[in-house]
Amino acid sequence: MLTKGKMIVAAASALMITSGVATAAELTIYNVASVSGAFANFGKQAEKGVKLAIEAKGKAAGMDLKMVTVDTESNAGKAARKVKAVIGKDDAKFFIGSTLSSTALAVGKEVNKAGGIYINGSGADEITGKQCNKSMFRWSAPTYGAVNASLTTVLDRNPNIKTVYTITPKYVFGEAMLENAKILLEKRGIKLVGNSYHSLKESEFSGYIGQAMAAKPDLLLLLNFGSLATNTIQQAVNFGLKDKMKILLVWSNGIDHLRTLGPKISEGIYFGSQYWHDEEAPANKEFVALSRKMFGETPNYPMAHYYQMTKLMLDAIDKVGTDPVKIRAHLEGLSYAGITGDEMIRAEDHQVEKYFYLLEGKAKADMNDDDDLAATLSKKKYFLPTSETGCVLG
Repeated sequence: MLTKGKMIVAAASALMITSGVATAAELTIYNVASVSGAFANFGKQAEKGVKLAIEAKGKAAGMDLKMVTVDTESNAGKAARKVKAVIGKDDAKFFIGSTLSSTALAVGKEVNKAGGIYINGSGADEITGKQCNKSMFRWSAPTYGAVNASLTTVLDRNPNIKTVYTITPKYVFGEAMLENAKILLEKRGIKLVGNSYHSLKESEFSGYIGQAMAAKPDLLLLLNFGSLATNTIQQAVNFGLKDKMKILLVWSNGIDHLRTLGPKISEGIYFGSQYWHDEEAPANKEFVALSRKMFGETPNYPMAHYYQMTKLMLDAIDKVGTDPVKIRAHLEGLSYAGITGDEMIRAEDHQVEKYFYLLEGKAKADMNDDDDLAATLSKKKYFLPTSETGCVLG
């Protein structure tokens, strides 16, 4: 249980924020997450990560800590308006997270206008590329890193893969994933035999799976995310695709995806992941122990990346105070012990250089416990040089 007074969880209101303005002895962290809509489960798990970081820290710069959740509703326009409203009402400065890349880009613009600090974990390369700004930092590897770290390993392990079919969500994240996949496949001399786009509201994927079956690829490459990816995999396995081709989900929710699917479905499927709970880094062991103590569960990816982003923010405030200019200067070029191992924030584009994992689902008989759902095949870092990202902080 959380210590009374250390946190006030967001109340249900039009903006999903608590009423009242923080006192001088209270520091508010604004948690930007989809806690309703298609990605509600992700957002609710993300809230747990913020709570864990706040509980672990206790105070920052001598102030009690408070969390306020801004529900993005998985909609960039709504998210930007809500963030702008809390900035105007409460002079909010410190923002964490976002589920969708389009939302992160919109929120980042509003926070930058207000001179705040925004740490997110969304994937589109533009976040630390052509649409970067001084206020915005990114913890997760971008789509470039996710595609290269996962797909390269799968191709190296399966030299017989000569053809690939992709299933892609039709928005900025999906387009970035597809573009990076195309570049890598072309470099490897592998043919992309087709692609199916789908909307963020899709739940029936049988038509797209039928198109993939007709193309007869060696690899089905899934570029979607969250429940969309879960539904795609379940339906693909029901159609027998796992027996006909390899399957890779580039950007999974890690253990959350594997738990939902179960070993009967996930066995032999590849999952790219920003985080895996078995990481031996001391900071991760501490985080896993805290999650099991507070919530009685092994942490998943949403919990992990919101925890690490919040911890970065709180540690910086504790070190240099609440002036965003000083916080920005402190974070730029910072090396620290993170939950994936040694992590570093690049000063030139505010991208955190961290590891990305490739997992393979285990058979039930090979599992040592209920959380031992996958084997780690690789952990790699792939990042474009800052000279090639297109970021100009200004």
